[in-house]
Amino acid sequence: MSDQNPTPASRRGTPRFPDGPKPDPAGSHHERRIRSFQPRRSRVTTSQGEALERLWPKWGLDIDGLHRIDLRELFEGLPVTLEIGFGMGEATAQMAAADPETGILAVDVHTPGQGNLLGLAEKNGLTNVRVANGDAIILLREMLHPASLDGLRVYFPDPWPKKRHNKRRLIQPEFLTLAATRLKPGAIVHCATDWEEYAEQMLEVLTAHPDFENTQSADGTGGYAPRPAFRPLTRFEGQGLDKGHVVHDLLFRRTNS
Repeated sequence: MSDQNPTPASRRGTPRFPDGPKPDPAGSHHERRIRSFQPRRSRVTTSQGEALERLWPKWGLDIDGLHRIDLRELFEGLPVTLEIGFGMGEATAQMAAADPETGILAVDVHTPGQGNLLGLAEKNGLTNVRVANGDAIILLREMLHPASLDGLRVYFPDPWPKKRHNKRRLIQPEFLTLAATRLKPGAIVHCATDWEEYAEQMLEVLTAHPDFENTQSADGTGGYAPRPAFRPLTRFEGQGLDKGHVVHDLLFRRTNS
């Protein structure tokens, strides 16, 4: 007997965006680890979906961990800054528009945000943005060449506030050691958070790491930095400030050692 009520393609496991970001691009190619991100499920709007279908083959890439990326080729010779976690992409698009001579490799796992950033890039004629889908650790470890990055941005990462979850935080000594191998000497690591205890941890681990020095003092023992003009004040950040949150910026330089 034929199936009178076939299961919709989406329920049979067919991806909604066949040529777009994959749900788990690295699959079983690499060992599982404690992840610093929590995938969020939310509805993809029509415009976001259209942007994914149209622009992902041109400006998107899946972090599968199976090949090395030539950033100079990908960004046509521009210096490249890696941004880990970009939300809906408004701030990323603003920074890309303000500095067209810098390429931004923006990594996230939030499909609506990926579509939104691609749409903003197209709308504003931004050719210096590429969107990567998946685990930034695998990207750094398996897919980027040593000393290929000119900067690293981590804005408002998940604070994992419960003490038993602190180990999931991205900014840890092991992460910095990996990142240092992919950053050129002099490259800037820029972190920002409105979670006070996480800011203190970031400052502690960055200050203690031998491959980084604080830009706020000549001897590397300075504290937080003023928010630089190039980092836009996001809607999320504005809501936090309205609630009395204090935002801390940290700017550290990759040393020559």
